[in-house]
Amino acid sequence: MSASVTFSLEPVPPFRLDLTAWTLRRRANNLIDRWDGEMYHRVLVINGSPAEVAVRQSGPADSPRILVTLSGRQIASMKPLATNLLERLLGLRLNLSEFYRIAKRDPKLGELAERFRGLKPPRFPNVFEALANAIACQQLSLSLGILLLSRITESFGIAVDGAAGTAHAFPRPEDLACLEPPAFRKLGFSYNKGRSLIDLARACVEGRANLDELANLNNAASVQRLLQFRGIGRWSAEYVLLRGLGRLNIYPGDDVGARNNLRSWLNLKKTLDYDGVQCVTAKWQPYAGVVYFHMLLDRLDRAGNLASAVQRT
Repeated sequence: MSASVTFSLEPVPPFRLDLTAWTLRRRANNLIDRWDGEMYHRVLVINGSPAEVAVRQSGPADSPRILVTLSGRQIASMKPLATNLLERLLGLRLNLSEFYRIAKRDPKLGELAERFRGLKPPRFPNVFEALANAIACQQLSLSLGILLLSRITESFGIAVDGAAGTAHAFPRPEDLACLEPPAFRKLGFSYNKGRSLIDLARACVEGRANLDELANLNNAASVQRLLQFRGIGRWSAEYVLLRGLGRLNIYPGDDVGARNNLRSWLNLKKTLDYDGVQCVTAKWQPYAGVVYFHMLLDRLDRAGNLASAVQRT
């Protein structure tokens, strides 16, 4: 029988759930990170059991409080782990006061930081999901990559019945390790992407890949370790460092879209290459990755996705 429990958390201010949720969501077709304008929903797997979290914010950015409803079949012992996962997902414990001080010294960045004040750099629940996102989205439009990720979630992720119907958790390694590439081809993945996801899942299940160890390595060593996986190049590795490991000094310089957004925002005449990105973002360190997320929100805003969010007080 399904049950639920509601509790509150107090993020380090400033915090805006709407902006942070969109930074996770990225596209409106995302069925994993769901946002209805007031509440963020996601299915998490905790101690092997699925639970849906529904999160809404009460209070303004400078005195934020979020209310969490956790629903599932075995929730009695889930609250501490759910809290840890939400702190990771939504960046609730991150203190960005130094970033705001740096931004104030740069009029252009200062305007951007103020416009999206309260955004917290999010992280995927685990490194496996970060790697899977990188594999699915590389060399494709972000919209198509999110569509593919939503398809494997609906097809292979654990299901839970929530208030809005059945929802699925992002697949775990054990959910994908038994599959073969044709299962992914049916969902629109290329053979190589399917093979890469299966190889990664099997390496995790068989103990050949301990992704938790990456947290103990510096950036360079983490990149070298990640490059050993099939289908992972420099862009994917840096993407995982930022979105999976929370390395906020990483601005993925091989991300063509992010590179072009940065060039456009700075009104630069010359095309930026990888080294150019590192040069331009050096003055914002160790928060180049935070600027990356602000660039993402700026792009979403220009596309009209944040019309209601940026007007909130």
